[in-house]
Amino acid sequence: MKKILTSVLFLLLALPMLGQSSRAAFKPGEWLKFRIHYGFLNASYATMHLTSDTLDETPVYHVVGKGKTTGFASIFFKVDDTYESYFDREHGKPYKFIRKIDEGGYTKDIEIEFDYKKDTALLIDNKNGTQQDIPIHDQIQDLISASYFLRSNYNLQEFEIGEFINLDMLFDDDGVFKFQLKYLGKEILRTKFGKVECLKFRPLVQSGRVFKEKESLTLWVSNDWNKIPIRVKADLAVGSLKADLDGYNGLKNQFKIIMN
Repeated sequence: MKKILTSVLFLLLALPMLGQSSRAAFKPGEWLKFRIHYGFLNASYATMHLTSDTLDETPVYHVVGKGKTTGFASIFFKVDDTYESYFDREHGKPYKFIRKIDEGGYTKDIEIEFDYKKDTALLIDNKNGTQQDIPIHDQIQDLISASYFLRSNYNLQEFEIGEFINLDMLFDDDGVFKFQLKYLGKEILRTKFGKVECLKFRPLVQSGRVFKEKESLTLWVSNDWNKIPIRVKADLAVGSLKADLDGYNGLKNQFKIIMN
């Protein structure tokens, strides 16, 4: 159960959201909140908050993503995760990534510093007091920066149903992995805010103990200039899970809602 919620929190904080390069999709102050259900349980919440900052005198965007179990679900297990990313305001390249997690007593405290002059990323494990260099290239993204990079750099008017988007990410000491996202078309969803026209995607995930099949996950994002996640559904090895947008603030563009 803990692995299921952890995986979905991870995906909510990291899933790419496709945008159009001709207009800005976000601005500092953007805040998103998601409510996650596992069966009848209101299992957890996840939030993402974007601000302006500086890192070593370089102007950057700073994103903090948090995921926590709440209520009845927290009686059985506790998840308290924080992910942070500092990335370039113009090009979207990540400069620093932070992952601090506590999942039922299993903890990690990791920082990644990206050095594009040396084509390496320094992974610092604060818990174990170790460091290692990982080879990278200048198109790499971390889990959080990838969302904002894709919102600003892809134009879906050029996409066809069934087409894939590929992106290299660096997340942990496993090194660089290839993330794939399949475009499925458009769909209108009923939400707490009203009807929302969405773009539908299928991120390819690893089948096994958590997900039933490689194509067990579906993502819907708003078909407006914001391209924010509206819903995530997952067919799991045991049961199913759904996450919905529960709150938002500070959007760059108008949230497009279809009135009845």
